[in-house]
Amino acid sequence: MYLYASVYTTERAMKSIQLKTIPLLAGCAVLLAGCAPQEQEAASAGDAAYNTSLNVQELMALVLEPASDILWDSGGWVVDASGYEELYPTTDDGWEYVRAQAAIVVESGNMLALPGRAADDDAWMIYSEGLSEAGILAMEAAAAQNKEDFFQAGAQLYSVCTACHQAYNPEINNRFTSGTDAD
Repeated sequence: MYLYASVYTTERAMKSIQLKTIPLLAGCAVLLAGCAPQEQEAASAGDAAYNTSLNVQELMALVLEPASDILWDSGGWVVDASGYEELYPTTDDGWEYVRAQAAIVVESGNMLALPGRAADDDAWMIYSEGLSEAGILAMEAAAAQNKEDFFQAGAQLYSVCTACHQAYNPEINNRFTSGTDAD
């Protein structure tokens, strides 16, 4: 009888566990189904609308150019009649500031690649990516306070900007040569 009672108790306990487990599992399934990405949501992510009310020229003039100028004005050195002057930040706060400006450059590359701003899916996208990559290099160099790498990131940024302007807006590059003896 003891054995029978044990088996009966075990069977009864198992049924009780099963009865409690089924609603628990069903509840988990409902919760997981609610958390799973829906096909409709995934499809609509590709159709996202972006606010591109700033045109490319405004984005360049109001966002990218000021950040780039700060990076270029914060790296390198000047030698003139008054002597030698390094332009690099001299404090942790200064390096954090140029790092933040480099982040603006990174995101400007992304903003230029958005539908509604991208001139094409070819070279424009390569230049946009190159802009972001130069910004990442500047961010990393600023975080490490590495002057040489920061200078090289500024040079890469300049190269990307110049190449893109030559391809899409040569008048910008030409304005630096007009009025010189080369005319």
